Amino acid sequence: MKKHRYILFFAIFAWCITVTAQEDANQGIRWSSSHGLEYEMKAGLGIGGTSPLPLPREIRSIDNYSPGLNFSIEGNALKWFDSSKHWGIKVGLRLENKSMNTRAKVKNYGMEIFNDNGGQLSGLWTGGVKTKVHNSYVSLPVSFAYRQNRRWDFSLGVYFSYLLSGDFSGDVYEGHLRTPDETGSRVDFQGSNRATYDFSSDLRRFQWGWQAGAEWKAFRHLNVFGDLTWGMNNIFKGDFKTVTFNLYPIYLNCGFAYTF
Repeated sequence: MKKHRYILFFAIFAWCITVTAQEDANQGIRWSSSHGLEYEMKAGLGIGGTSPLPLPREIRSIDNYSPGLNFSIEGNALKWFDSSKHWGIKVGLRLENKSMNTRAKVKNYGMEIFNDNGGQLSGLWTGGVKTKVHNSYVSLPVSFAYRQNRRWDFSLGVYFSYLLSGDFSGDVYEGHLRTPDETGSRVDFQGSNRATYDFSSDLRRFQWGWQAGAEWKAFRHLNVFGDLTWGMNNIFKGDFKTVTFNLYPIYLNCGFAYTF
């Protein structure tokens, strides 16, 4: 009997704590709303790639492209400037992946490769190139927000990213390498003879770019969103000269947002 009384006591105590916490949360949300503040959590999937713009003459064709599994999780705080909640500013924190796999035909493409014997060769590659990109970032998005009506929100701003982990690697096949330039000695790779490359250590840590987004209110607290992010600086460090053109991450993220 005493055991049942203890269980009942702890159940009532836990219920009181839960009710109190919920009341505090509701008071916090009401206070935020009265001061023009809103909060949201977003989760989505992205599709896109890391690409030069425009395609340089070294890339003759894209034979295959497959996006990676690109997750993003983001929390935002939104401050409205006016009582009608038409204009505001949104600041957030986002964890995201940006990945893809491609196969392309290139000509005189800057390359540093490792052969089967562990030796390294540098020069200009003509032939097939397989590339894997898998980068993880923590990003700080800052955007101006516009609420058109009770259903639609739009945003436009910038983001700043820090590279947490990066992989830019692949292999070359069915072609030849001229070293040190296009008039130099030729090394052929045919059939199953391949060589690998890895530029991961040359990736830039800090990146920035533009972003634009739209959200549609499906239910009271649940939104559907789409965000386009467009990198504005090269993913490689400034002193990296092997790849002679800039590469920019361009991705579209779509998913759901829960608003408070």
